[in-house]
Amino acid sequence: MSEPTTGLDEKTWTELREIAARYPQARSGLLPMLHLVQSVEGRITPEGIEACAEVLGISAAEVNGVATFYTMYKRKPVGDYHVGVCTNTLCAVMGGDLIFERLKDHLDVGNDETTADGKVTLEHIECNAACDYAPVMMVNWEFMDNQTPESAVQVVDDLRAGKEVHSTRGPRLCTWREAERVLAGFPDDRADEGPAAGPSSLVGLKIAREKGWTAPEGEK
Repeated sequence: MSEPTTGLDEKTWTELREIAARYPQARSGLLPMLHLVQSVEGRITPEGIEACAEVLGISAAEVNGVATFYTMYKRKPVGDYHVGVCTNTLCAVMGGDLIFERLKDHLDVGNDETTADGKVTLEHIECNAACDYAPVMMVNWEFMDNQTPESAVQVVDDLRAGKEVHSTRGPRLCTWREAERVLAGFPDDRADEGPAAGPSSLVGLKIAREKGWTAPEGEK
């Protein structure tokens, strides 16, 4: 199969084909393929769209339609650390809006903008699916729980200074490109670092066990 000239190297082409081959229908691999493009290019590029289309045997317009639908796929370069602050209802009430405003002022950026040093991209997120730890922000999709404006500023300052930072319930933070490679299906062996769930998420289970509650049995 001929391959168009793009900025993608042969290793990336091989891995794009590897992802497509994981699925009974190759097109099902498009989402992780786009994450792989971002891990290499730093964003979704026209060359990356063409490559995905070539491997899957579909049109560039079809790939573009998917890439523009999901907000995780970026058309502008993303910094080393993507910081997403939840500003949905519960997090906003608990202080998410204040955190977002403080970070905008501290970093001197607006929503979906990157600091001049290329280190941090700031974005408000509709929901990080961690309401039991509100207000929450995520760094490269790893949770930073129970944040305050002060703690959020400390996190971004440590990241910009090159310090090792650990997520609240997960591993030490990697770069955004490294995280994108994991989302493409190439593990970084950090999955077992840190607890998978924290105490606040397990309160209901604890109460159920103490009271001997069990789920109702289905019909036999």
